[in-house]
Amino acid sequence: MDRTKRYTRLLKEETALAVGCTEPIAIALACAKARETLLGEAAEVPDPDRIELALSRNIIKNALGVGIPGTKMTGIPIAAALGYAGGESSRGLEVISAVPPEKIEKAASFVERHLVSISQYEGEENLYIQARVVLGDRSSSVVIRHTHTGIARIERDGKILFEDFTDPEEAGTEPEISTRSLLDIYEFAREAPLEPLKFLLEGARLNKLVALEGLRGAYGLQVGRSIKAGVEKKILSESITTYGVELASGASDARMAGCNLPVLTNSGSGNQGITVSLPVVAAAEKMGLGEEELHRALVMSNLAAIHARKGLDRLTAMCGAFTAGIGASCGIVFLLGGGVARVYRAVQNMVANLTGMVCDGAKDGCALKIASVVEAAFRSALLAMEDISINGDKGINEKDVEKSLRNLVRIGNTGMDDTDRIILDIMVSKDPAAPGPSA
Repeated sequence: MDRTKRYTRLLKEETALAVGCTEPIAIALACAKARETLLGEAAEVPDPDRIELALSRNIIKNALGVGIPGTKMTGIPIAAALGYAGGESSRGLEVISAVPPEKIEKAASFVERHLVSISQYEGEENLYIQARVVLGDRSSSVVIRHTHTGIARIERDGKILFEDFTDPEEAGTEPEISTRSLLDIYEFAREAPLEPLKFLLEGARLNKLVALEGLRGAYGLQVGRSIKAGVEKKILSESITTYGVELASGASDARMAGCNLPVLTNSGSGNQGITVSLPVVAAAEKMGLGEEELHRALVMSNLAAIHARKGLDRLTAMCGAFTAGIGASCGIVFLLGGGVARVYRAVQNMVANLTGMVCDGAKDGCALKIASVVEAAFRSALLAMEDISINGDKGINEKDVEKSLRNLVRIGNTGMDDTDRIILDIMVSKDPAAPGPSA
């Protein structure tokens, strides 16, 4: 497979439109598919006796505290109930984007009546969802694993209708559709035919619409709005960096609070899709660059982010916005006219800066982390453009930038495994009656 076909296919596989945070949306997808398996296309959806969920710890962690689009509720039970009540599995990660109000009310009643139960899956997969729907003496179940839309098994009344538990790496497909090197990505971004990659440009446009919505409304922690207000009050200076942070954090504010607008994801995450695209959009706008320059920089940033995650588990204790920020920094260098040597320097600076920033679940605080990541992405890129980067003989950095990235993966997969367990233990052991911060 030639480079154009390989990278076009890879980008199409690792980006997708999603409404809502991808972990609870994947739960909704499993529940919608389970209902469809049991009831077909029945217009009236009866109340289930129960919906039973078995979820890997990372799914639980990332779905506990995030707003669910179309509702004013957060968390796992409403996501599952909404998927069952009115989700359409054919929509993929937009599964609950068209649920009518009456079915939203029905889903809320399921939650109030405690029809959704949750247990932790004890297997090794860090992305695993099993949704079982029970209705009288009938039942159906759906398993999603590895990716947010990766349906691996479908059962109805105890009979397996579909099963595919093949590990993608064991199947031998991984080398064919993986990235090769930052150099290869850089050359592709400069030379690639852009027509097959229009979805990246359209996705960036959609991501900016979510950002603008986040800046208009009082969503989440209002990180983006506060930055915008700081500029307007002359407390913060108006700059490319400030604008990039404003857009990216504003988009996360809206998305984490349940905004019902789609975003283009990267590596299975809407926040990563936001982080990898909006700083690049901001830089192109402020520099007055044209559509083709922006488009090629988006190719660079999206692929560099995918490359930075190469070998990293889909869900880990390391915040995914960080690896997306590596991609954004590469895209910014690309827009500034830096060659591949400066791309390397930007990556080295990012690895030296925020490696190990933890993920403690999808929530309104994600906007704060994205703000930090985007600031670091611009700082790393600007240092790189002055031919400044950390030496390869210090810390976890290596002289070979590719080895630096592999060290990052080693830390995320192995080094932070206990961290992941501790974070979830903290999250599920809290006293809900404890007082919060005073006003």
